[in-house]
Amino acid sequence: MNNLTENWGMVVLRGVLAILFGLTAFVWPGLTWLTLVVMFGVYAVVDGAIAVATGLKHTKDSSRWWGFLLEGLISIAAGVLAFVRPGLTSFALLLVIASWAIITGILEIAAAIRLRREITNEWALAFGGLLSIVLGVFLFLQPIAGGLALIWTIGAYAILFGVLLISLGFRLRKAHMPVNTRRAAESSLHHSHPAR
Repeated sequence: MNNLTENWGMVVLRGVLAILFGLTAFVWPGLTWLTLVVMFGVYAVVDGAIAVATGLKHTKDSSRWWGFLLEGLISIAAGVLAFVRPGLTSFALLLVIASWAIITGILEIAAAIRLRREITNEWALAFGGLLSIVLGVFLFLQPIAGGLALIWTIGAYAILFGVLLISLGFRLRKAHMPVNTRRAAESSLHHSHPAR
């Protein structure tokens, strides 16, 4: 069984974390830039740890493990920097987040290209990667935009990206289910609603 489809739960978990991070940016009135940076640090470290664990779990049975590992290490490094140097100027931290978004976006698009052979509609991961790159470029081009506008931009990105990851995770779950199990589930659905 393919290792990427076996990890569907981790993909869903990463999506849930992203949505929670994004929602906080919208529902927390008076959220400061420093608070957002700390929240980003927590999210990046946890998300990175999940990606690293996924990569290390499959070092022997997949040639794709390094992509997860690299993305995870980059996320952890960005998160740790946000914790260790919270006193950096908002401009410097913005550049860190922008760089993180572009690099992880490229890695996600590469993963989507590899997923073409394993699932249909792998566009969700590619679109998520494209969103990450667009966010990173936007942050580079608008580093002095208003603090609230930046917070909402990052929040909106996180929510949309999380939804895409959850969607991808459930498609991976479907691909992971043995054909017989899928047919049995579909058959039980038909029998549970007999024609009247």
